[in-house]
Amino acid sequence: MQLTTLSGLIAIVFYTISCVYQGRRLKTRTADNDPGHRVFIFGLLAVIAHAVSAGSVIKNSAGYHFGIVEISTLISVSISLIVLISSLRKPLGNLMLGLFPLAILSILASITITSTYPPQDIGVGIAGHILLSIISYSILTIAALQATFLAFQNHQLRHKHAASVIKRFPPLQDMETFLFELLWVGQILLSLGIIAGFIFVEDLGAQGLPHKTFFSILAWVVFAILLWGRHRMGWRGTTAIRGTLTGFLFLILGFYGSKAVLEYIL
Repeated sequence: MQLTTLSGLIAIVFYTISCVYQGRRLKTRTADNDPGHRVFIFGLLAVIAHAVSAGSVIKNSAGYHFGIVEISTLISVSISLIVLISSLRKPLGNLMLGLFPLAILSILASITITSTYPPQDIGVGIAGHILLSIISYSILTIAALQATFLAFQNHQLRHKHAASVIKRFPPLQDMETFLFELLWVGQILLSLGIIAGFIFVEDLGAQGLPHKTFFSILAWVVFAILLWGRHRMGWRGTTAIRGTLTGFLFLILGFYGSKAVLEYIL
């Protein structure tokens, strides 16, 4: 069995175990019978195996493959790692329940779908641009999921369902504070990634790049306005949720839209 498949299957098993433990914690709301460190340990083992699988999918003797399937599994393992590290100081178990299944789907895609995107040889500058982009996309994806949970929490409170599943979430203010922490970090890294792209990408007019650049800058503008509004005018609640999801949508359109056109249409 190939390394990609074996490590991918191992990651799927550990992701599933971690989700089961977290699901039990969410259901019982007690940590005595199901310590949180089990969720972290199995999640960490899953991320390690996932990283091995993603690395072997992307890098081979022909170069680096950055098709939709390959980049998706790399982004998903980055997201999982960031959430795990953040969970050491934040109660992010609910995010794991949303993100780990997505990681499993990305692994299944990477070991079953063969990408037709040609391999590339990249220099240090382009590698830095790609790395910054992936980390910023990962953090902003977590922010988008956090905004989705926040929207659910707001909906529950408005409809006076506070006695149900909503009590298993952290306080609303804490959820919102963490959302803007993610947005600040993601925006800084997105800024650096865009700057690195302008510096190191030799042909910005290449196929797919104008589309990706346009939507990336549009997303940057949306996040910048949202962060300014939070700092100067105290924006929160629905405004924060809509702004986050709108910016994330532009990122998705820019990144996956251009890749889908190049890989499957042209």
